[in-house]
Amino acid sequence: MYKKLGLTAVLVTMMVLMTGCLEIDEPINAESEGFWNSFFVYPLSWLLIHMAGWAGGSYGLSIIFVTLIIRLVIMPLMIKQTKSARGMQELQPEMQKLREKYSAKDQKTQQQLQQETMKLFQEKNINPLAGCFPILIQMPILIAFYHAIMRTREIEQHQFLWFELGQPDYILPLVAGVTTFIQQKMMMVTDNPQMKIIMYMMPFMITGFAFFFPSALALYWVVGNLFMIVQTYFITGPGARKRADAKAAAKTGGAEKK
Repeated sequence: MYKKLGLTAVLVTMMVLMTGCLEIDEPINAESEGFWNSFFVYPLSWLLIHMAGWAGGSYGLSIIFVTLIIRLVIMPLMIKQTKSARGMQELQPEMQKLREKYSAKDQKTQQQLQQETMKLFQEKNINPLAGCFPILIQMPILIAFYHAIMRTREIEQHQFLWFELGQPDYILPLVAGVTTFIQQKMMMVTDNPQMKIIMYMMPFMITGFAFFFPSALALYWVVGNLFMIVQTYFITGPGARKRADAKAAAKTGGAEKK
């Protein structure tokens, strides 16, 4: 529990620091110095500019295309993270039985609980930390794209659909908030009070930020959320659950025949 909360705190702190303290108001170009600018932010800014050229000068379409490209690149990490979370969800009944069996608070009993828990993970071939590493890899990429959008000055001068990309909008932030909530809801695999707080807090945070930031960033959030909703549906949705249950039943039937 505390490890999960600690990891969440680290990720939120890293996001705040990187989004708020790294030259967010400085335009990005080929002359920008520093490892972060040269190897993370500028390449994505370059891609946004050139993709807009291929899209007939539309920076709105450019943001959509580059967002989809990034999401496709990091999709294997997201699939691994989602499957790991689902595996942990399926183990919850057995873990609850272990907690009830070793409910005493003395050190010896708690050590036995930890040993039995690790044994359960090994038997089911599940790494409880497997869902954490993909997040650590994704965060710099997603934050760099945020910087690229905010610091590519060409984007500010363009309109897409009904909104100016360089100005805040009033409709798009609400769409960003709703899609964030749906995404968080679909990805929540345990009935954890702390995770529920995050699930309800994140949409309000995203909506609040989107009301004050340029619409280009809100567009990025909406497209990314929609992609994640579709991806999560196909990984953990009804069809995926039926296939997983059928596979598990087939394995059980084969083991019984032996």
